[in-house]
Amino acid sequence: CLITVTGGIWSLFDFIMPKGKFDAFMHLNTGYQIAIVAGFLAGLFFLLIFFFGLFKKGRKWVLSFIFNLKEIEEKYKNRLDVKIAAGGLLLSLIAIIIGIIIAVIQEILGGSSSTSPFSGLFTSFSSFSSGNWILFTGASVFAILAVTLFLIYFWKNGYYLILKIMGVLEK
Repeated sequence: CLITVTGGIWSLFDFIMPKGKFDAFMHLNTGYQIAIVAGFLAGLFFLLIFFFGLFKKGRKWVLSFIFNLKEIEEKYKNRLDVKIAAGGLLLSLIAIIIGIIIAVIQEILGGSSSTSPFSGLFTSFSSFSSGNWILFTGASVFAILAVTLFLIYFWKNGYYLILKIMGVLEK
């Protein structure tokens, strides 16, 4: 989160003043320099206090959401064929999602080829300023965490969804 906030502030300053920010800062009065640094530190400590307050509640909610208890019908408990079929389907779907993510990352970092479906989408990354790259990195870390939590949720609850579908199909 800190990376995203820093990148957002830096990108805003890059938009307002693309070059010469550090030189302008160094030419300011010492009092202004102290006030600017103290303002950034006050914002940082405010965010730390805010996120420390939300940490415990958020952690409990995420853990209870992902790892909630579910009951399985008796006829599907401890059946190896059902576990293999469900596990194979879930692993295949997770592999598809991870493959798409890796392809998009390669498109972004390596440049897109002419045969790519995203050939014109990622060309604007070459004009990114350093603040935009920091913001992009923070957003990417958030996206990776979100996808990881989704895959864990999908793995834990997908098995029960497949068992429900099998129960409906058998009836």
